[in-house]
Amino acid sequence: MHLKALRPARLACLMPLLHCLVLALCLHCSHMCPEGCNCSADSGVVRCTQRELKEIPHDIPLDTHLLYLDSNHITSIPDGAFRDLSKLRELDLSNNMINSISPGAFRELGNDLRLLDLSNNQIQQLGHETFRGMRAKTRLYNNPWHCECSLQELIENLNLDPETANEIVCHSADQDEYSGKPFIRLLNSGINFCSIHQKTTDIAMLVTMFCWFGMVIAYVVYYVRQNQAEARRHMEYLKSLPLPKKASAEGDTVSTVL
Repeated sequence: MHLKALRPARLACLMPLLHCLVLALCLHCSHMCPEGCNCSADSGVVRCTQRELKEIPHDIPLDTHLLYLDSNHITSIPDGAFRDLSKLRELDLSNNMINSISPGAFRELGNDLRLLDLSNNQIQQLGHETFRGMRAKTRLYNNPWHCECSLQELIENLNLDPETANEIVCHSADQDEYSGKPFIRLLNSGINFCSIHQKTTDIAMLVTMFCWFGMVIAYVVYYVRQNQAEARRHMEYLKSLPLPKKASAEGDTVSTVL
């Protein structure tokens, strides 16, 4: 009985210690900061500008409101790169070397995000699903864009920054005459890159059908000519055989003998 009575007392003594450990862990999480970056716990600003980062840091404080990752050497943004940063309002990824963004890279950002800056990178193509459901004002200028249907679908479903929208220039395009021209102005002039893509696909299908049709005709012609040649050889062979003697000649020979 004496030992059993001591157990609740020991637990009561340990509770303050456990409470202190939990508080310490919470304080550590709220004050964590990526190495080399400047973090302000009061304003929720994390500044990692010009830190020679090659990837998105993993220890970004969860209460971050403004995140500056500009002017680094980041080349890609993987899925879940900004996991649990639901309070983020501005994300600056400009002046990096980003050339690939996973479809779920921004999926876990909250609705509080107001500005996403991806300008001055190496982005050529992006699917519209990359920004699915995003309402943030987005900057995409000064990237080597390849202008085609996928970029048109992206632009039509995105909240572009109106001050920089005309700076999205075609670095390349399926039609050479569009290279070097602002993409938005091409769209405003009535050019539909998706219809051009559809026409190109239709032409490719027609060419493929004509090729198959030509192959079928060529095979039929070859087959007929082979049969004709075989028939001629057979006729020549029959002509070369000796003719059988006439029945009348045989009857004359029998009568002469008799």
